[in-house]
Amino acid sequence: MTNQRQLWLLRHGATEWARTGRHTGNTDIPLLPEGEEEARQLAPVLSQQHFAAVFSSPLQRARRTCQLAGLGASMTVMKELLEWNYGDYEGITTSDIQRKVPAWNVFTHGCPNGEDAEAVQKRCETSIRLAMESPGDGDVALFAHGHLLRALAGTWLGLGAVGGKLLMLSTGSLCLLGFEHGNHAIVRWNAPADGRF
Repeated sequence: MTNQRQLWLLRHGATEWARTGRHTGNTDIPLLPEGEEEARQLAPVLSQQHFAAVFSSPLQRARRTCQLAGLGASMTVMKELLEWNYGDYEGITTSDIQRKVPAWNVFTHGCPNGEDAEAVQKRCETSIRLAMESPGDGDVALFAHGHLLRALAGTWLGLGAVGGKLLMLSTGSLCLLGFEHGNHAIVRWNAPADGRF
């Protein structure tokens, strides 16, 4: 493995809560039919790549996306890829939270009885280390969730998990983290599931 290994970040397909903006941490809800279609649309691009390792969050929406995208046979579950623990804000929308805490943002405020950015960053650092240390040649695919993957990208860039607040991420999307002249960089971000990469 060289330091030019790239990390492919793949957000799961659409769920009912993702469509309605409800924070979905550890609630293990399934993909919608359109979420399954988003996942299938990842397969043509992913089938052209060689991956040294494929990791997924333990939650079914990420695992199912990995399977439908054609990488299920290579998948290893990585608990560090679980979505942000929203604690008391699980199942609640940002606008509802901001009625009580007007400036609330998950990256800057965290969640009561859940995680803050510092805790999530530690998980992201572990995820990156495990991915980069995977044996063999090739890139590594990580199937996970919106806020977690945004935090992971912020961590990759040296901005910390809070750097994820600068990024948006759609369901069923492809992102690629790599290097530019030896520096950590975003190679692609929020590319659509249909492979227009």
